[in-house]
Amino acid sequence: MPESNRGVALGALAFFLWGVAALYWPFLSASEPHEVLAHRMVWSLLAMGVILLLCRRSWAWLPQVLRSPRRLLPVAAAAVLISLNWWGFIYAVSIEQTLQASLAYFINPLMSVCLGVLLFSERLRAAQWAAVGLGVTAVLVMSLAYGATPWLSLLMASSFAAYGAVKKYVDLDGTQSLTVETLVMFLPALGFVVHLEATGVGTAFSVSPGHTALLAGGGFVTVLPLLLFGMAARQVPLSVIGMLQYITPVMMFFIGWLIQGEEMPPARWLGFGLVWLALCLFALDQVRSARSRFRSGARTFRKDGESTPVRTQATE
Repeated sequence: MPESNRGVALGALAFFLWGVAALYWPFLSASEPHEVLAHRMVWSLLAMGVILLLCRRSWAWLPQVLRSPRRLLPVAAAAVLISLNWWGFIYAVSIEQTLQASLAYFINPLMSVCLGVLLFSERLRAAQWAAVGLGVTAVLVMSLAYGATPWLSLLMASSFAAYGAVKKYVDLDGTQSLTVETLVMFLPALGFVVHLEATGVGTAFSVSPGHTALLAGGGFVTVLPLLLFGMAARQVPLSVIGMLQYITPVMMFFIGWLIQGEEMPPARWLGFGLVWLALCLFALDQVRSARSRFRSGARTFRKDGESTPVRTQATE
């Protein structure tokens, strides 16, 4: 299989697994979301350790990172942000608000665009401004539909967008960064789990062996799609990854609507419709911009080729 096709397959699988995760966490409804989050942090590091051992990756780089505040602080900030995102997702699906999780990942690209403007002085084209405006309108409509601001959607979307922005300052590859992020989370999470068990509030060993196995399995549910995503991102263009990412919220939408039976009144359909329209504008603008860059590069290449003599083995 060509590398690009393999990258698309890996990326699609990663986003598919993130979508299926909406069905995984409700099985842990016997535990409070904060306890599930703590176990997710603990078992994620152990899962990363197993994967690194299986891949025979060296650990020699880790002490250097831990001794460097300049390198460690951005990763620690990323760990805090992704923890907020994880908690919001776990809480949303545990209270059967999967549609809010779906909305979060639909509006996340628009949040990322806004952060690009605010933090990196990026300039938006007219179509991108229109998409952002439609996204804001959609959030207002959804607020009316829910009878309150969809704060879970906004929390998940903003935390994941900020996570992506902070990762720009991280000088580690995907596997290394994820390892340090889970390491930063590990001790506080482990301390919290021990506290819950010591006070008799924890559910890790008091519900059933299956419940315990599901808590531990949360580490692999977390790490596996992240690793697949990292592998895909190195093999296919970012524009392709951008299109594949909509697999996750589409799956969450249908899980919330068809499987969990969440209501979809007309106002909610209108809100989602505005988000989808915004994303169509955004995607079309991205495709048009990519084609324009390609044509510009092709013209430059032709000009350079015409001005450069063709060298043959005889003239060399």
